[in-house]
Amino acid sequence: MKIADQLTTLNALSPIDGRYASRTDALRPFLSEAAYMAHRVEVEIEWLKALAGAGLPELKPFDESAIAVLDSLVTNFTEDCAVRIKEIEKITNHDVKAVEYFLKEKVADHQTLSEAAEFIHFACTSEDINNTSHALMLSRARDQVVLPKLKEVLAKMVEFAHQFAEQPMLSRTHGQPASPSTMGKEFANFAARLQRAIKQIEQVEPLAKLNGATGNYSAHLSAYPEIDWPALSKKVLNGLGLTQNEYTIQIEPHDWMAQLFDAIARANTILLDFNRDIWAYIALGFFKQRLKEGEVGSSTMPHKVNPIDFENSEGNIGLANAMFRHLSEKLPVSRWQRDLSDSTVLRNLGVGFGYCMVAWDSCLKGMGKLELNAQVIDADLDACWEILAEPVQTVMRRYGLPQPYEQLKALTRGQGITEAALTEFIQGLELPADAKEYLLALTPRTYIGHAAKLAHEFKA
Repeated sequence: MKIADQLTTLNALSPIDGRYASRTDALRPFLSEAAYMAHRVEVEIEWLKALAGAGLPELKPFDESAIAVLDSLVTNFTEDCAVRIKEIEKITNHDVKAVEYFLKEKVADHQTLSEAAEFIHFACTSEDINNTSHALMLSRARDQVVLPKLKEVLAKMVEFAHQFAEQPMLSRTHGQPASPSTMGKEFANFAARLQRAIKQIEQVEPLAKLNGATGNYSAHLSAYPEIDWPALSKKVLNGLGLTQNEYTIQIEPHDWMAQLFDAIARANTILLDFNRDIWAYIALGFFKQRLKEGEVGSSTMPHKVNPIDFENSEGNIGLANAMFRHLSEKLPVSRWQRDLSDSTVLRNLGVGFGYCMVAWDSCLKGMGKLELNAQVIDADLDACWEILAEPVQTVMRRYGLPQPYEQLKALTRGQGITEAALTEFIQGLELPADAKEYLLALTPRTYIGHAAKLAHEFKA
């Protein structure tokens, strides 16, 4: 067997860059290696611009022309630029230094900037650039890709919550018949959980640091002791939309990243639960799935229409959460001032997010195929009059009838009961006329409490 040397979607080791490549494209501008380089360039340039405005005697303020050149290096960064950085890295064997040398090449023909070239990466440790880049990459991926996709899933849940709000269904606790709800309320339950999880993701505050080798501004102060370096650092970070972490070792400790990964994993766990429940409702026949021309459900059983999208979503959520679990447990742990194990792990940020995108797309695709099968849901309810034992014994309690729970337990536990038998039991109760009338009018389809109201009222 011979596999082509050039990377394609067919010979990629990971399905994220192979089978599912099109579903993860939105993440590449933020979490790929080229994106990492582009963000490093952005951070280096913002730091250089800040230095030029800080009043350093040896660094003149940049005019509009110089600023325009620097900004263009960010806005016009291409994959060719990333290739050039990789070429330099082959010589330096240091990725951040390669970015520095790349920038010096780019400004060599501009008089003002070439004279300022040695202030590129001034007083910075590599991790100043890297941690700030990672904070930008993650926050932008969260805001521009992750949250919009999760909100798309949430919106579909809310749509179904409203659409199916009035459809009564038999609930199941411990897998056994239980007090009815509505299908819309089931979707509203998951929507409420996912909405809270999304808020937790939104509230994670991205932190970064620009404070030197072990977080003390030592190199900065050795050259310019008169400059308020913490204030300058904060200004640069705030300008990038980040919050300064004032107390760090050489690395930013990554606690905020762990918080972000845990928050996303929590949303994933909710969606995993959702996938399994919808899968089960399909198995019960509560939902049918729209057929797709040419699609096959089994190589031997032509009748099958499998809930493959929810299964795919569940599997990819498991992979995503396994990665996020490792990231959140490993990244906040460092030996003394730092070690390189975090750098190795951080190169895999896109993996967890990639599996998320596949999972969320599959969940949406599955929901897009669902067709409510009201006939099956209604028949399931109509065959289960014993669930009305709950309201009957509760009304009996109100009016002080003896041993209501025990009477209904003897009548219904572990056995079905007909409408006629339940009616006969109610008729024999010494209840006020209006209470008896209420119970006699009750059916499994109407015993849904506020379920429909709650489903209709839910707003995302």
